[in-house]
Amino acid sequence: MADPLRLGIAGLGTVGAGVVKIIRQKQALLEARTGREIVISAVSARSRAKDRGVNLSSYAWEDDPVALATRDDVDVFVELVGGEDGPAKDATEAAINAGKDVVTANKAMLAMHGQTLAEMAEAAGRVIRFEAAVAGGIPVIKALTEGLAGNEVTRVMGVMNGSCNYILTRMESAGLTYEEVFAEADGLGYLEADPQLDVGGIDAAHKLAILSSIAFGTQVDFAGIALEGIENVTIEDINHAADMGFKIKLLGSAQLGARGLEQSMAPCLVPATSPLGQLDGGTNMVVLEGDQVGQIVLRGAGAGEGPTASAVLSDIVDIARGTRLPTFGQPATQLQKAKSAKSATPAPYYLRMSLEDKPGALAKVATALGDAGVSIDRMRQYDHADAATAPVLIVTHTVSADALNAALQALPGTGVISDTPVALRIEKV
Repeated sequence: MADPLRLGIAGLGTVGAGVVKIIRQKQALLEARTGREIVISAVSARSRAKDRGVNLSSYAWEDDPVALATRDDVDVFVELVGGEDGPAKDATEAAINAGKDVVTANKAMLAMHGQTLAEMAEAAGRVIRFEAAVAGGIPVIKALTEGLAGNEVTRVMGVMNGSCNYILTRMESAGLTYEEVFAEADGLGYLEADPQLDVGGIDAAHKLAILSSIAFGTQVDFAGIALEGIENVTIEDINHAADMGFKIKLLGSAQLGARGLEQSMAPCLVPATSPLGQLDGGTNMVVLEGDQVGQIVLRGAGAGEGPTASAVLSDIVDIARGTRLPTFGQPATQLQKAKSAKSATPAPYYLRMSLEDKPGALAKVATALGDAGVSIDRMRQYDHADAATAPVLIVTHTVSADALNAALQALPGTGVISDTPVALRIEKV
């Protein structure tokens, strides 16, 4: 039997403790599946005294994750500290320089420094594995790098932040405002210490940047993502969308075309009957489209101790088996720096606006849209009782982003719009 694979685990929060538990509970199973014993040599965290629900007394302790990463009795450095810079990045670089392989769940670090780290690791003959960095327990990284290796990927999209999906579905099911559900989710511990990472779409955009690199053979480009969070989605938008057969999701989408790499993370409407439309609560879903396989849908828990620790173990098992792949599926030095597409692929849009209750208001709006090249598919005006303004919803035919932006700029000039129009893209899935 091969020598044991010796781990050094930095970060003993929910996921780190979960990894330790799986290794202790499934030791015989892991050995049967890899042909070698997987052991923990040492661990590191900010506090030794904290109760993590697992006995750590048999492992050496390092206060400094960099010291852990360079120990002679560590073959694989498991980075679960988090953060795009600081100790996580320092320790990862130290591990690579010390000849260690790395397993990480750190999407922020990879989204911001993935290209540099990949080049460093591959030059040193080391691997970086990160299944847990995207969509928790869903094996989407392995699907792209291995299962779909014979495909030219045409599009990647998905719901990649369970907290945002919880907020949006809870708003709909309970009829609550964004502010009410945000406070509820925060009280339940569903949001990051900095909630903007969740509701601002940043966490999900980190994941999309990583998936785009693998799918399209490009360097990770977080800065190229058109980013919008869910803070401006109202209960009225959710109800109106449902009335027209749609659900609102924080949707990531990426595709590579002649204009360049188009990446967006923003609230979108999807058909209520589609797989994405039926996704409720904190669950994640990633949709992959390939030229040979067509469309496949991966659905599962996007966070939590068990699912995320499971993904970490899948990478550890691959290393134990001797599976060694380039970080992003192709040699890092061959990844191209993609040109960011300046505008989105044409699509239908949902528009919401409040019109002054005066004769000819709808006609002026229709004219402004038409002059900009925006064709109306459906229009609906809701009962406004004695109010001086009337809520109006419009679903456009497929339109370019440039034409839509021109229309949005022209609408205030009609003199009949009482607020800033809301525009949400409608994705066909």
